[in-house]
Amino acid sequence: MYSLAVPANIGLSLLPAAVSESCRKPHVLSVSGSDSGGGAGMQADIKACGALGVYCSAAITAITAQNTTGVQGIQVTPENIFAMQLQSVLSDMEVDVVKTGMLPTVQIIDILRSQLESYPVKGLVVDPVLIASSGDCLTSHEVADMLCKRLLPLADIVTPNLTEAAVLSGKSRVCTLLDMQEAAKIIKDFGPRYVLVKGGHLQDISEANVDLLYDGETFYDFHGTRVETLNTHGTGCTLASCIAAEMAKGVQIPEAVKAAKGYIQAALEHSKNMKIGKGPHGPLNHFFAFPEYSKIRRHHLFKASDLRLYAVTDSGMNKRWQRSTAEAVRSAIEGGATIVQLREKEAESSDFFKEAVACIEVARKSGVPLVINDRLDIAMACGADGVHLGQSDLPVREARMLLGLDKIIGVSCKTVEQVQKAYEDGANYVGCGGVYPTNTKRNNRTIGLEGLYAICSASPLPVVAIGGINEFNAEEVLRDRPSTLHGIAVVSALFDKPVVCKATQVLAGKISEFFHR
Repeated sequence: MYSLAVPANIGLSLLPAAVSESCRKPHVLSVSGSDSGGGAGMQADIKACGALGVYCSAAITAITAQNTTGVQGIQVTPENIFAMQLQSVLSDMEVDVVKTGMLPTVQIIDILRSQLESYPVKGLVVDPVLIASSGDCLTSHEVADMLCKRLLPLADIVTPNLTEAAVLSGKSRVCTLLDMQEAAKIIKDFGPRYVLVKGGHLQDISEANVDLLYDGETFYDFHGTRVETLNTHGTGCTLASCIAAEMAKGVQIPEAVKAAKGYIQAALEHSKNMKIGKGPHGPLNHFFAFPEYSKIRRHHLFKASDLRLYAVTDSGMNKRWQRSTAEAVRSAIEGGATIVQLREKEAESSDFFKEAVACIEVARKSGVPLVINDRLDIAMACGADGVHLGQSDLPVREARMLLGLDKIIGVSCKTVEQVQKAYEDGANYVGCGGVYPTNTKRNNRTIGLEGLYAICSASPLPVVAIGGINEFNAEEVLRDRPSTLHGIAVVSALFDKPVVCKATQVLAGKISEFFHR
């Protein structure tokens, strides 16, 4: 047996990579019942796939009336309507993987098999939904028997829990790891490529939350950590949907199971204190990696126009002119700076933090976004509007996971390849340069206007030009600017001047005509 421990953060690269709108989206078709409470069934499938960046369509097999206390009623979808749903989606929308949930009748199973034979897909995930989390029976033994004979031979993976594994295998009960292995072998004989028996309710607490994956030769066990919470309704549907979503992306089944298990673990952790409904079976928070809309500061959502006059502070220059960084930031904003980057290479972290807090207070009053250079820890600690990263700093994807969607991330880039990577990983903009030689970064390779424009022309992200730009050459940079070049970033031209506000006003005046044509 191979043991695959699942860290709490596995599968947490949840934010969909930014891709061109013309790129094809991985697609899962959920064939399942509708849960009026939104915790399981088709609703859980759509939410889980969406959280993982995969498109999810639906063919509803039944409409259920249920909530956190149980299932109050079930109405099976008319067979002709069910068949039309399948044909509508499969004939038109390039489905990668079909994921099944509640299949309430033998006729529904026959229709599904017939449609899959007419419209083959890359993968089939069967979640044999036989009993709801509340204990309510959702189907009959006749249906379970037909599922084994008609659908499992087509399945790439089937994902029963302990109760479902007992029903499918014909065992009286499944309550130990040995029972799980025996059941998996019996179910495998029906024809699926993989059997995943979920052990979340094992009686032995030392074995609980171990899932066994069987490929006909080898058992792989996936360990998780038990989370004490009532919010477990829909975990089975969600796990199967996550596996389907990863398969739709081209991930092999063992790795898809590993990622899905990690997602469930994280979702349970983030949902454990959530309160929805009065009953004992609450839903998951599928979108735990996304910020609550109410917490997004609308006036700080990034706009490309924010890059127009990008002020990058320099503590050495400010010391030379005997002013604090906060005073310099206030003056730059008063002069027309549209965004500020706080750059500090020498101060201790505690001093940098205090400086950042003071500068953010200034920026907030004017509604001007302020980002921190390099130091993600400082940006998070002081509540900055984002961070600007270099190529040797923390990768953008990891920074995005830590900061959330409402924060700004900029990346310094010198090549088209670097820009494309920044785009795919979730950056908001790129800083491109140095355009000219500069004293602030003596070993910085310059790319010139030609290099700047070449990158701008290929960039899917807004670009701000940086490096040696001042009041004398700013017009040259912007005169023939590509549409993706949205501004200039300056250091010495503002902060190595006796009066920062005046220097900013001069530069703002020189570039304003290029943004009002």
